[in-house]
Amino acid sequence: MRIALDAMGGDHAPGPIVAGAVQAALDEPGLHVVLVGDEARIEPLLPQGPERARLEVFHCTQVLAMTDSPLAWRHKPDNSIKRCWEMLATDKVNGIVSAGSTGGMVAGGHFLRRFLPGVQFPGIAAVMPGEKGPVVVLDVGANITAKPEHLYQYGIMGSVYAKHILGVESPGIGLLNIGEEPEKGNDLAKATHALFARSPLKDRFKGNVEGRELHKGMADVIVCEGFVGNVVLKYGEGAFSYFMRVVQSEVFPKLGADREAAVMALKAVAARYDYATYGGAPLLGINGACIICHGSSGERAIKNALKVAFNYARQRLDDVIVQELQANPPPTA
Repeated sequence: MRIALDAMGGDHAPGPIVAGAVQAALDEPGLHVVLVGDEARIEPLLPQGPERARLEVFHCTQVLAMTDSPLAWRHKPDNSIKRCWEMLATDKVNGIVSAGSTGGMVAGGHFLRRFLPGVQFPGIAAVMPGEKGPVVVLDVGANITAKPEHLYQYGIMGSVYAKHILGVESPGIGLLNIGEEPEKGNDLAKATHALFARSPLKDRFKGNVEGRELHKGMADVIVCEGFVGNVVLKYGEGAFSYFMRVVQSEVFPKLGADREAAVMALKAVAARYDYATYGGAPLLGINGACIICHGSSGERAIKNALKVAFNYARQRLDDVIVQELQANPPPTA
């Protein structure tokens, strides 16, 4: 499996990006990584061991910055994200990974129309920790003008990802909302609830899930529009980071002899919330594995993102998604 990696994307590129690629190649003998970016900066970071044969460099001269508009594609035709997408569009790679501009990554799917058959709009799926296991939340930023049909498809695509990548045997689907009752929420939430309730997925639909219940395991896949999902994702990151700082500054100093044990316990909890564990967020609905990583991703996150893309492509999840969409069409009015 060949995966294109945006070696110039991310806050600390290319160092930890390249290091993550090296570790992924060591872990997965069947993985071939194409490092896309400035060859002069990438080549010195590559090892000379046997894994070097599976680490290829594709030179390009430009970078799509986090502050750039997705339309900057037109002004930076040789940017690393665009080159990754072009490889995917021409079937030269099976997947792409980037810790660069999220807008640029999503735009690539739209500019090149790489949607899977039947998919109306791709969605970004974030994996969050839950009391009963990981929870897939989507969309977290690709589609801020979602329709009920989009959220319905997100439920199907998220279920495929939860089952085949995260190992959830029979994923339940929930709708993020402001109350449990079916009549709660805005027009989108009400219409989406009604759509699921009369669809082929009605037995797997767990109803509305409030924000405070997201981590309780009431559903394995939780769907929402991209605006709401992105706020939830970033609030969760910020709240957890704040909690950790409070514990370290106000609780640890008072523990005395128990401090070491508490630090170990806190590290174990932090590992469950670490985005690096899951590598990145897949853009589901695209023809080919597409993993969007956090901008501050380090070596471990990139390694895991590449392994997820590798497994996604190896298991041919695109085919499974198309089959599930065809087998569970939304009900007609």
